[in-house]
Amino acid sequence: MEDRYSLQAQANSWMITSAPFFQGLPETAVELALVHLVTRTHPANQVILLENDWGGSVYFIIDGWVKIRTYNLEGKEVTLNILGKGELFGEMAALDEVPRSTDVITLAPTVIGSMPAQDFVKLLQVEPLAGVRLAQLMARRLRQVNRRLRLRESDSQSRVADTLLFLAEGQGKQGQTGTEIPNLPHRELSSLSGLARETVTRVLTRLEKKGLIKRDQDTICVPDLSALERMIV
Repeated sequence: MEDRYSLQAQANSWMITSAPFFQGLPETAVELALVHLVTRTHPANQVILLENDWGGSVYFIIDGWVKIRTYNLEGKEVTLNILGKGELFGEMAALDEVPRSTDVITLAPTVIGSMPAQDFVKLLQVEPLAGVRLAQLMARRLRQVNRRLRLRESDSQSRVADTLLFLAEGQGKQGQTGTEIPNLPHRELSSLSGLARETVTRVLTRLEKKGLIKRDQDTICVPDLSALERMIV
């Protein structure tokens, strides 16, 4: 039993160190940063963090999916991002020592490693490349948000296509017939795109008939990202 848990811990540690954030960092520095890492498995639809919680940890997704959620002035839920394996969250509250600004909820059974905030900050202080990696991550997320804001007045097809491209950029995996992204519930795509769920369903059906996407139970495959991007006006 102990050996099995030890092997699982080693596997989790390897999956975290293979995340883009840690690429190129000295192995000894990464090992030191992860010495207090704790991994937990969470069921789907479990709240991991709540807005206004204090940030004592930074979190790395070992497996599964989470959504980053907030609410608008009318009290309507707004999904800001979908994160998957290899991504991190909770870094902003750890850096500026203020309450968290969003909720984080699992979309599927998810394994998450939590690193004490002080260990994360220390890694940034001693390894300049870690700071560069974090800046690149935050710049990419800001660029994605800016693009989505520019498309808020576009037609529904453009907004759904952009949402799929957004997911492909962050979580896309190359499959045999194209780029594969998670086939999220339509309510999540609705919240990401700012459209009614019925509208999202109609647009996805239209895109599938045109051969721009292929759907199965777990994934949406985009055979040609450029062709999907040309649908955005």
